Order: sequence, then C-alpha cells, then structure tokens
Amino acid sequence: MEKKQNHKKGFTLIELLVVVAIMGLLASLAVVALNNARARARDARRVSDIKQVQTALELYFLDNYDYPTGPNVHIGSAVSQCLSSTGGTGWSSACDGTVYMSEVPLNPAPYDEGGSCTGTSAYVYSRDNSTSYHITYCIGSALGSITGGTDHSATPAGIVDDD
Repeated sequence: MEKKQNHKKGFTLIELLVVVAIMGLLASLAVVALNNARARARDARRVSDIKQVQTALELYFLDNYDYPTGPNVHIGSAVSQCLSSTGGTGWSSACDGTVYMSEVPLNPAPYDEGGSCTGTSAYVYSRDNSTSYHITYCIGSALGSITGGTDHSATPAGIVDDD
C-alpha cells in the first residue's frame, strides 16, 4: 500500500502574523526617526533665517549708520515683511528704496518645538540703540553649540546662547 504524503506549501497564520508585526515595528521606528529629522531641520532653518536677517541688518547699518527702529517688532510672522529704506523705519510690508531683504523668512511651523519655547510664533527684533539690536528666537533641541528649549538672541556680535 502506498503512503500518501501531505506536503502543504505555504505559510502558517503564526508566521504571517510575526512578519506583519515586525514590519509594523520597523515602520513605526522609521516614522519616529523621520519626525526627529524634521524637527532638527526646522531648528537649522531658524538659525539660518536669523543669520540671513543679521546679514541684511548689517547691510542696512552700512548704508544708514543706524539699525532699523522699533521695539519688539515681530518679523518672520504670517505677515509678509521686507527690510528696506522705506520711511526710515526699515521694516515694512512694501519694499521701496534700497531693499536689503525682499522678504523676511517665515518661522517654520510648528513654532513651539516640544513645548519649551515661550512667546510668539515670530522672530522678535528690538533695537537696543543706534549701534545694537537683538533678535529673539527659539529652537526645540540643541543645534551645534546652541542649546535647545529656550529663547535665544542674535546681536551684531553674532548668535548668542542665553543659557
């Protein structure tokens, strides 16, 4: 009598569930890593934006021997602004005269990375006197020598870590 061998080809339900679980775990790890990379990219952009504004302010100072006026001017908010010689104040929505920065870069959203930033969604510019200013900004995590999670300042001397 011949013996029938039952050779089934395919995967068991348990094997398939294990593979699906592993793939789900890998996908969730990839999403977390991608979100961290996006947050760091936003922080790097903030620092780059501030350096661009500083360069424009220095050009303004070279032409006018003064920095733009205004305490607590919200730059980089949803309202389009430029830095030009219009009206002597520097910051305006219409670019006339000599243009130093045609559009102030917007602070990338979300603004409050990790709940550690205070204040507004914009960069805040204040002129201390005719030869000095400071721009307040915030980053969510450490970036180079700049610590994360607090408000920082940029002055004519450069980026300042307020900690």
